[in-house]
Amino acid sequence: MDSAVSEETINIRYSDLDFKKRLKPVSILNFFQDIAVDNAEKFGFGESATTPRDLMWVLLKYRIEFTHYPTDIKTLTLKTEPRGYHKLFAYRNFEMSSNGKLIAKASTLWSLVNFKTKTLVNVETSFNSPYMSKFVAGENDLTFGKIPPMTQIDAQKEFEVRYNDIDGNRHANNGNYIIWALEPLAYEFKKHHQLKTLDIAFKKEIKLGEKLISKVQILGDNRTLHVLTHAQSGEDLCLFLCDWEEINT
Repeated sequence: MDSAVSEETINIRYSDLDFKKRLKPVSILNFFQDIAVDNAEKFGFGESATTPRDLMWVLLKYRIEFTHYPTDIKTLTLKTEPRGYHKLFAYRNFEMSSNGKLIAKASTLWSLVNFKTKTLVNVETSFNSPYMSKFVAGENDLTFGKIPPMTQIDAQKEFEVRYNDIDGNRHANNGNYIIWALEPLAYEFKKHHQLKTLDIAFKKEIKLGEKLISKVQILGDNRTLHVLTHAQSGEDLCLFLCDWEEINT
């Protein structure tokens, strides 16, 4: 596959940081989403190529590994590359660095969906682009973690999808899921822990006005399991498995 790497350096704003000057997890996902949208558009498989054909990209899985959790930084360099397709799925990688130091790597899995019929569409036959070819595993591709089933609920909280939560597809934006997932964790836990690895599996969409329940199980060994379920149907919306690094400050 010809190179289709995009790279940009952005300024970090005060609103991107938490109370300890750490980059908010939602900011990380939004930064990755923005550069992915721009990259797909630049190389021929973005919105201008999909929307007229009633198609949209749907994010299915995330794996993020932090080398150094981004704290008290002023600028951030983001890099993304489409890694090609395998059957009905497409892969994309990300890197995040600051002042030349690698902070995080991520791998993602996507599907192409007809938003009128809600059916999966063959990625291979949908685009005539040298930048979307067959996936061949490389050393920078991360392995998606297996998220175990939840066996008990240690904390939970209910939310309602607000107008500001929805995106151009008219359902909750992916970034909101991590806000809802981490919210039930206690303040003291967040104060003394920061993310080391993160696995996310997106299952179902949720729309304006609908309610969801965010459930958390503390697994031990600085690991937490998070499940978002639809409050009415009980269906799983999104699963999270988080490994945390303990910090003393």
